[in-house]
Amino acid sequence: MSQVKLDGLRGRIAGNAAIVMAAFLGSKLTGLVRQVLIARTFGTGPEMDAYYAAFNVPDLLFTLISGGALASAFIPVLAGYFARHDPEEGWTLASTVLNLVLLAAAALAMVTALAAPILVRTTVAPGFAPEIQTLTAQLMRLILFSTVIFAASGVLTGILHTHQSFLLPALAPLLYDVGIIAGALFLAAPLEVFGLAVGVVAGALLHLGIQVPGLIRLRARWQPTIHLRHPSLGRVLVLMGPRILDMGVFQLNLLVTTNLASRLARGSVSALNFGWMLMQVPETIIGSAIATAAFPTLAALAARGNSNDFRATLSGITRAILVLAIPASLGLILLGRPAVELLFQRGAFGIESTEMVLFALRFYALGLVSHSVLEIATRSFFAREDTLTPLIVAIGGFLAYLLLAICWRGWLAHGGLALANSTAITLEVLALFWIARRRGVGLDVASVLRCAGRTTLATAIMGLALLGFLQFQHGARSWVLALGGGGLALVIFVAAAAALGVEEVRGLLQWVLRSRPLQEARPDPLPGK
Repeated sequence: MSQVKLDGLRGRIAGNAAIVMAAFLGSKLTGLVRQVLIARTFGTGPEMDAYYAAFNVPDLLFTLISGGALASAFIPVLAGYFARHDPEEGWTLASTVLNLVLLAAAALAMVTALAAPILVRTTVAPGFAPEIQTLTAQLMRLILFSTVIFAASGVLTGILHTHQSFLLPALAPLLYDVGIIAGALFLAAPLEVFGLAVGVVAGALLHLGIQVPGLIRLRARWQPTIHLRHPSLGRVLVLMGPRILDMGVFQLNLLVTTNLASRLARGSVSALNFGWMLMQVPETIIGSAIATAAFPTLAALAARGNSNDFRATLSGITRAILVLAIPASLGLILLGRPAVELLFQRGAFGIESTEMVLFALRFYALGLVSHSVLEIATRSFFAREDTLTPLIVAIGGFLAYLLLAICWRGWLAHGGLALANSTAITLEVLALFWIARRRGVGLDVASVLRCAGRTTLATAIMGLALLGFLQFQHGARSWVLALGGGGLALVIFVAAAAALGVEEVRGLLQWVLRSRPLQEARPDPLPGK
């Protein structure tokens, strides 16, 4: 492929990533509003422990049925039909997958609802008091309705991504947060924590509904049948198998975290969830957004057998993630306290809650870079229709996390669980890139290390300036420290990175200056064609 076409692919990825990042940023802002309202009303007390714990099994079911596992297997196979100009078979496959997913989600949700008290008592939160265990089981049963809805919504997302349509799926999480916000504002008083769970179900319906116009635009054709003998259904299921287990390992990781945290001081589960949520803000905007936009293009390059362009594109994407994630990690560590105070410290969320969340956040922030890079590292394997290797590596990462979490929770309490997570994810990323390099489709290590080194130096300069600002403004209001410090950090980092020759920063500035307002990318049956 010529350099002009390769640059065109990168431009398309950048444009789609910008759309997804902007939508994800809006979603994260509404998510912060959601958490502010929840924190003000419930703090980090036992009701919140029950609420967060109740999500573990429903989230696991969604992940196993229609989460990232389905997208990883479904998108490459479905894209082939539209690339071969065979839309009838493509829509038949899409309908079959959607109907199967709905049936499986409904059946598993019913079984889980019946077994909820036993699951909570023996697996999810054995350390909770009996009345909190009962509350957790009741909340879980209500949240399971959203699992069925999300299962269908996940299939719609895969269909839209296949056609390079990213805007509506990216906006869907924003509307999900709107549902929970409505529950917190209008239902928390009469229904207490159950009002939040009702908001979760309403948000799931909004998440599904906003994607329907995109399907209408594509002239999607749903069929109320299940074609078990469809020639590509077996391929999708085969590819899904390892990915389902992979995502299951991730959810098992969260389940183990809740289990171990339930045995620590009261509020540990909530503190970890608040800290995780704050770390996920930059991780989603950086890692998830870029990887989501890049995946269809990587899949197309892999399908063509173009290893050189695949490696070049993967390396460029990884460098872009590092340039954004490294300074974000240090910024989160240094500005964590004013951020937590500004967002949450009010009402039932007092100084003690701030200290608990901040302790978890700083250890989670150490893994921000690895979490962000993991998004593209795993997708580079999925693009080559290899879902087994990431599963094996994820199992190794989980075992490392389990060992470290057990060892460090006695030393660092709930902070030890967050540090174990960051360490295990870093080992997982290194293992994936090492395997890819051994197979001849890995990173251009020299360019990535050069970029990482210069970015780290620019980040260190930013950190020194930020420490000076925090010292000079000691005692100032939280909003001054958080917003002023964040703005200063951004300016200093960009200036330092540009001066040090970080090409990705210079390229990003040039792209922003010449780019047009964001708009939905035109649907294209085969990325990069």
